[in-house]
Amino acid sequence: MADKWNSGTRSVPLSRGRADVAIDQGLRSYMLRVYNLMAIGLAITGVAAYGLFSMATTSDPSLAVASIHGVGLTQLGVTVFTSPLRWVLMFAPLALVMFLSFRVDRMSTQTAQTTFWAYAALVGFSLSTIFLVYTQESIVQVFFVTAASFGALSLFGYTTKRDLSAMGSFLIMGLFGLIIASLVNIFLASSALSFAISAIGVLLFAGLTAWDTQRIKELYWEGDDTLVAGRKAIMGALTLYLDFINLFMFLLRFLGTSRN
Repeated sequence: MADKWNSGTRSVPLSRGRADVAIDQGLRSYMLRVYNLMAIGLAITGVAAYGLFSMATTSDPSLAVASIHGVGLTQLGVTVFTSPLRWVLMFAPLALVMFLSFRVDRMSTQTAQTTFWAYAALVGFSLSTIFLVYTQESIVQVFFVTAASFGALSLFGYTTKRDLSAMGSFLIMGLFGLIIASLVNIFLASSALSFAISAIGVLLFAGLTAWDTQRIKELYWEGDDTLVAGRKAIMGALTLYLDFINLFMFLLRFLGTSRN
């Protein structure tokens, strides 16, 4: 009886240990998939932004139809950057991301992923204007600063034992306030308010990066089937992608070097 009792007691922690290892490996694979999807989305955005800028501008004055901030525009550039089409490029990503958010539960993993790629490309097209405002060197520098900051913040969110849900609720309220302030400043055009919005934006999205990472981690469940796990990974990647893009844009306002 003693031998049986001893072997039985040893099997319980062993089984739990194997389960913990399986969950840990599954979680790592899940988070790696989220980060890979996000990275691909960022790469698509970068290629789309610079690709459109390259086709829409020219360094040859004889080929320039017009210019913005001293940058020569081709006919495509005039159409994209000065015609009403610029509003389409601005609001099309918003429409597509809302479509993805509300319809993802009815999509296959492949369809949701393709929609995410299309959204990333549209965001790239809309962000191509930053090359008209800031020097390419400063854009690259700010990108790497953002990447380093994002990596540290996301790692904190992944590893911390502290529950960040209370902070997340505060950040969401702050985000709504930031959106309202940004809309108001469109009409006020206040440089002081613009500076405050940028500073608050950096802090908000720094916090959201950590909170969203923890939330994405907690959404993982080893019992999810392939379809559900795929959808969760795509929406997690989209969330972190948005955090990265917004953090980059607010940091660019501080650290970017203007062409003028």
